[in-house]
Amino acid sequence: MTYDFNAIRIGATLAMLTLLFGIGMGVVFGANEDAVKDYIKDGVARHAGMHDDQSESKIWRYAQRAHFHATGVGAFALGMIVLAGLSNMSRMLKMTTSVLIGIGSFYALAWLSMFLLSPSMGRDAAHEALLTKAVTSVTVGAMLLGVALLSLHLTFGFGRSRD
Repeated sequence: MTYDFNAIRIGATLAMLTLLFGIGMGVVFGANEDAVKDYIKDGVARHAGMHDDQSESKIWRYAQRAHFHATGVGAFALGMIVLAGLSNMSRMLKMTTSVLIGIGSFYALAWLSMFLLSPSMGRDAAHEALLTKAVTSVTVGAMLLGVALLSLHLTFGFGRSRD
């Protein structure tokens, strides 16, 4: 069996971008956590009517969750994509599965959206914002579909290459 990296290149690239985003957030936190917390504090102060006494800590937690999810889901996605690449799926199904899982790895952007939007619009509104909902729906849907395709192949041989 020969390994065709081109079949999973796009999905792997998406997962790597997610990992780099997560690492980048960690670098920002390490280099200047105070700037991130000041962004939150200033937004909460300017829009005090939309916030309660827990807002600052909860919004800071959204930033942390973006970082955690980017690294965790990014690593999971990369592992699943490599597994798809090593399988005997058809080339087209490998490409489709890897792209779906790669898109799914961007789920961390939903937490980033809530972090960025919450100081100015409140936590509930940021959670319900069109951007947050769209990112969540697309990424979770793509991840579930990609993992389902991979699981069907691994369990039942769905989409096996005819080579």
